[in-house]
Amino acid sequence: MKLVIVGGVAGGASAAARARRLDEQAEIIVLERGQYVSFANCGLPYHISGVIDKRDSLLISTPENFQENFNIEVRTGHEAVQIDRKQKTLRVQDLSSGRQYNEAYDKLILSQGASPARLDVPGADHPRIFFLRNLPDMDQIIQTIDGGVRSAAVIGAGYIGMEAAEALRLRGLEVTVIEIQEQVLPLFDREMVNDVHLHLAEKGVRVLLGTSVSEFCDADGGMQLRLNGGESLTADLCVLSIGVTPEVAMARSAGLSIGASNGITVDQHQCTSDPDIYAVGDMVEVTDTITSAAVSVPLAGPANRQGRIAADHICGRESAYTTTQGTAIVKVFEMTAATTGASEKVLRRTGIPFEKMHLWHFGHASYYPGTAGMHIKAMMDPSTGRILGAQIVGRDGVDKRIDVLALAVRLGLTAYDLEHLELAYAPPYGSAKDPVNMVGFVGANILRGDVRFWHAEDFPERGSTGTVLDVRTSREYSYGHIEGAVNIPINEVRPRLAELRGLPQPIFIYCLTGIRSYLVYRILIQEGFSEVFNLAGGWKTFESCHRRIEADSSASVMFTQK
Repeated sequence: MKLVIVGGVAGGASAAARARRLDEQAEIIVLERGQYVSFANCGLPYHISGVIDKRDSLLISTPENFQENFNIEVRTGHEAVQIDRKQKTLRVQDLSSGRQYNEAYDKLILSQGASPARLDVPGADHPRIFFLRNLPDMDQIIQTIDGGVRSAAVIGAGYIGMEAAEALRLRGLEVTVIEIQEQVLPLFDREMVNDVHLHLAEKGVRVLLGTSVSEFCDADGGMQLRLNGGESLTADLCVLSIGVTPEVAMARSAGLSIGASNGITVDQHQCTSDPDIYAVGDMVEVTDTITSAAVSVPLAGPANRQGRIAADHICGRESAYTTTQGTAIVKVFEMTAATTGASEKVLRRTGIPFEKMHLWHFGHASYYPGTAGMHIKAMMDPSTGRILGAQIVGRDGVDKRIDVLALAVRLGLTAYDLEHLELAYAPPYGSAKDPVNMVGFVGANILRGDVRFWHAEDFPERGSTGTVLDVRTSREYSYGHIEGAVNIPINEVRPRLAELRGLPQPIFIYCLTGIRSYLVYRILIQEGFSEVFNLAGGWKTFESCHRRIEADSSASVMFTQK
């Protein structure tokens, strides 16, 4: 068998290595148009920042390694330009010489990835505009920084945008992030990223939300960015990170089926509409785990698994890829944001019923030094308790919890299951009641009818015909509270039950994070109150939902929302 693989990096390199492990006799050729067949593209921002000191650390494998260890021929600088399905050949161009030739195949795997999206505005080809998708991109950015620049603009506040902003700031540049949405990390629900906004400000990153670029112009060796509101700013370099587009031009020309998300349509074995052609990675369409929608999800983990599965099937094994749930995590200076499964945005858009919960928990035992509160939002099926998705924003322990919740989404676990998970505990690492267990406890309380929630976005409608009850201390109340709230601290609730009975009903209770208010909820329910609701996530989530960061012209760092 002769297997030809177009593209390396995650999917293609994984497919090549797996195919060799399963078939020692196969002829395996990898065609890579770039000069690097296997590198850590997720590590690029960290070499720009200097956190990863050695550039060679990003090189996972070389053509020589593939030849010596796997007997796989890798041709870098060779681009596949056309597929002849009838003849089962590829038209290939040697980019160094310009020579074209035909390469026959028995089986073909496409792993061409996705190309960075570009802005369709005047000046979008300015030489100081960079992408961050490969090693040459990274090298150009570092060379420009080393040439003496002071300021940078990052357009797009997704995962790559956040990592680029951090990297450039750590190199000492003045950094402005420009995002057309009203929040950074647009895949997250809005209230989950407000603390990330504040943290960026603390680190000296300026963020312009609800803003887009209408034109790029030359300005004193750098560039001027003209914005949609008529303002402008100058920068010495710009990193453009507004998304990616699956590279399907060659596949489309060959008549392969392309899905609604613009990715190649594949079956569970990664086989395309041609039984001898497979496709993997960012260029394929996948099925969403929760919504069952056809989507494109450019992540390294799925690409690696798909490469392995394609090789398995070509070599006679019945491996199958199921669905993609979009588990992802990003570091933003000292904070971490992570997500898995469906967000509230997605569930509302697709009409899937859900119940949501907000809670706050420390990364490990609060009495052991070095922890901070993390904000957890989890979505579940209101009838079965199945976990549909989760988002976590915090400082320590976020990665550990999102991975457990990702497993819950994958296996269809319920809130009842999370109650009983036995997770590792010692004070430096966790709590006896782990945050994941707490998601289970809260979810099970909802399902059993032990609590009814109200949510921050329900205000001011909630409370307009009832009473908002703050059960924190008077001192906490004085630092900030919901407008119109009555303050009766938890230790005064039982002695003041008669007073509470005289207040307008329903009663909407809250405390700092939702724990004390839950205790008061249980007191009131057992004392005969019927219309009582507990604020999910408490005052901290309320602040995250309602806080709006406005421009402050006197501040050295400022946020602007249009």
